[in-house]
Amino acid sequence: MTENKKCTLQVQAETGKLEAVLVHYPGAEVENMTPRHAQRALYSDILNLSIARREYDQLLAVLKKTSDVYEVSDLLTKVLEHEHLKSDLIRKTCSTEQATEYIDYLMDLPPSTLAKVLIEGLPLRINTLTDFLREEYYALKPLYNYYFTRDPSAVIGNNALVCKMANTVRIRESLIMDAIFRSDLFFNANVVNSYDLSQNNPLVKIEGGDILVVRDDILLIGNGMRTSTQGIDLLVREFCKTDAGKKHVVVQQLPESPESFIHLDMVFTMLDEDKAMIYKPLIMNSSPYQTVHMQIDNGKVTKISPASSILNLLRKLGVDLMPIVCGGKADDWDQEREQWHSGANFLAIAPGKVISYARNIHTLEELNKNGFEVIKAADIISGQWDIASAGNCVITLEGSELPRGGGGPRCMTMPLRRAES
Repeated sequence: MTENKKCTLQVQAETGKLEAVLVHYPGAEVENMTPRHAQRALYSDILNLSIARREYDQLLAVLKKTSDVYEVSDLLTKVLEHEHLKSDLIRKTCSTEQATEYIDYLMDLPPSTLAKVLIEGLPLRINTLTDFLREEYYALKPLYNYYFTRDPSAVIGNNALVCKMANTVRIRESLIMDAIFRSDLFFNANVVNSYDLSQNNPLVKIEGGDILVVRDDILLIGNGMRTSTQGIDLLVREFCKTDAGKKHVVVQQLPESPESFIHLDMVFTMLDEDKAMIYKPLIMNSSPYQTVHMQIDNGKVTKISPASSILNLLRKLGVDLMPIVCGGKADDWDQEREQWHSGANFLAIAPGKVISYARNIHTLEELNKNGFEVIKAADIISGQWDIASAGNCVITLEGSELPRGGGGPRCMTMPLRRAES
């Protein structure tokens, strides 16, 4: 992280060279669950933290070769050093999570300790029979999913969108992101808080994994289990306000199940200005899930119409993408298996330079056939390969534990600034 200099947020495309990114190193919160509570934590399994950290270390080391890396815990600790910001975040958190009796205790904690508590969880004080019998260990639950920093916020242009999460177990992630962005300590940005704008309307849900910035005038948004039509309508209203001219919002409906379709970026991600990774059964095959084109002109929605597919619509808008098939073209089972393990979830660190998991071998073979050299993250980290001089490439991370949390490299990173292509 660059010290003593605020970063101006700017993301106008998915594949512009990554200059600054926000991450959260997985910590004790990942282990602060049992199989009994895994479903509540939005996991289908529990992770081995030591292995997950070894895998995450590879992602972090590659990112530090190319970008300024900001860590949530570091930023949160600095926010909590300011008494008024500390008080505001604690009161919002405790009010939201029905834990107001802990406000004084939390206010007395030093910033570094409090930051850990807000992420790793606060054990419940058992002072009453009610508390004893409720079979709950935490007054403030751990933020089990926070290493997926993509979801609680998103940068669109110079706007920092604080997302309204679909599940209450993740609300505190958004509260922390709002505190970080509004602190004015680290970033220059216009903060857009979807909780405030929605007046806490329960129908409004929107998460960053469903938002792709295709071009400065085109947003691609998934509508599924984590992002509602009401959430998209709210975002469209804000997107309309940014400036005059024509804009386009492309909406892709997603299945409610299986859980691997949690966000749009699990079935569609950009690899280059003219290439995309797609899950073929949903993006290219005939399906009951609609693609919708919303046209905006000078701040008003002028037309809403169906489209045959994301790829066809983007082509009409001047973005001609060659699809590369997750799992390869040969076998439907390979496509399904590798999509389940985030095989379509890629992070672009520059045009044509992307990060993926090594386990999805059929996807990597398909990329290689289409001109992407497959490079191990270890070779980038050791200096054996130089990212800057490499051509189109996919950098592969070891991934046995991290994918079991339900996401890939794009899920684990929140770009703050990208260079204009």
